[in-house]
Amino acid sequence: MSLPRNPSSTGGPRSIGSVVSRLLARTGYDQEHATSGLATAWEQAAPESFRGCSQAGLVRRGVLEVFVSHSALVQEMGFHKREVLARLTDIVPAEGITDIRCRVLADAGR
Repeated sequence: MSLPRNPSSTGGPRSIGSVVSRLLARTGYDQEHATSGLATAWEQAAPESFRGCSQAGLVRRGVLEVFVSHSALVQEMGFHKREVLARLTDIVPAEGITDIRCRVLADAGR
């Protein structure tokens, strides 16, 4: 009889790090925590006219989705996009944000 080499594959002891990682992923807390950090970064990087009227969404393939309360802000983002991207890169470099896409959502920022 030979013993298996990987104890975790047989239900044996697992490292605490792997258990915590799986727990966070299952409960969705890791995504919630990342979203919270992104919201804070957006508040710091957003132009003054966007504060209180916008909120950060998720980053997908390097594109940050931002919800704004009216269509004029979508157009205004075109004027501020480069400087906002530079600020976001400084604040949250691990997110890998390369672009911003704005969408209108009536309750954004409230």
